[in-house]
Amino acid sequence: MSELQSLPLFHRIEGQQVLVLGEGEAAEPKRRLVERAGGVVVDDMQRAIDEGVRLAFVAYDDVKACEVAAINLRCAGLLVNVVDRPELCDFTTPSILDRNPVLIAVGTGGASAGLAKHIRLRLERILPTNLGDLAKALFAARDKLRDLFPDGGERRRAIDGLLGEGGALDPLNPTTGGMAKVILESADQSLRVGNCTVSFTVRDENPDFLTVGQARELGMADTILIDGDVPDTILARARADARRLPYSEEAKKEWADGITVILRWRPDD
Repeated sequence: MSELQSLPLFHRIEGQQVLVLGEGEAAEPKRRLVERAGGVVVDDMQRAIDEGVRLAFVAYDDVKACEVAAINLRCAGLLVNVVDRPELCDFTTPSILDRNPVLIAVGTGGASAGLAKHIRLRLERILPTNLGDLAKALFAARDKLRDLFPDGGERRRAIDGLLGEGGALDPLNPTTGGMAKVILESADQSLRVGNCTVSFTVRDENPDFLTVGQARELGMADTILIDGDVPDTILARARADARRLPYSEEAKKEWADGITVILRWRPDD
């Protein structure tokens, strides 16, 4: 699989102390970010170490002071972010698009905050402002969907059918958020998605050459049967928890449940 420079995680800090060192333009945005997430800002390094604080932001104006603080805090077991010094960071802070409770975080591993910001600004124009209402409706409907589809795979495929492009709950449709509760309250067995097997051939390792349909099928597949040395760049477009197996007629029969993609690698055809 293609490598990730960082492991993206959403860390809950509500009611927890977070150390922020420094003053001025570099430190204040970090204080606001911590407070916005419900954290409690502390500014005493020794107190933070003694009380078992886990996260720290360092934003001193002096470069050497930042380096010394980062080393001391890391040795004490804290995860450290040093503003504008990605080589000293255990974690970086992304540009955040907030559609509460939906959060989209755009990160560049510290390479360019400006790039992350402008990607986020483009996404702001695309994603409906009421996207959070869709998320809340899906959360409220979890028990009903579990009752309708006790099998996890069937339930996921039914939800995929609703949320897919053009589906009744298409998240990019601005009317979806307002209608989601009504649609989910009327959900029934008609949402069940039957088994299907699709096959397509890939001739280039660049995933941009996948059709929209092929990318969608990879992203929804329960099982991927791999025929040939399919590049990791293509397989990265599949669900992380999808089964990946070598193709054979026996495997095709054995794994016919759910959505199966037969992925063939033929670069020389």
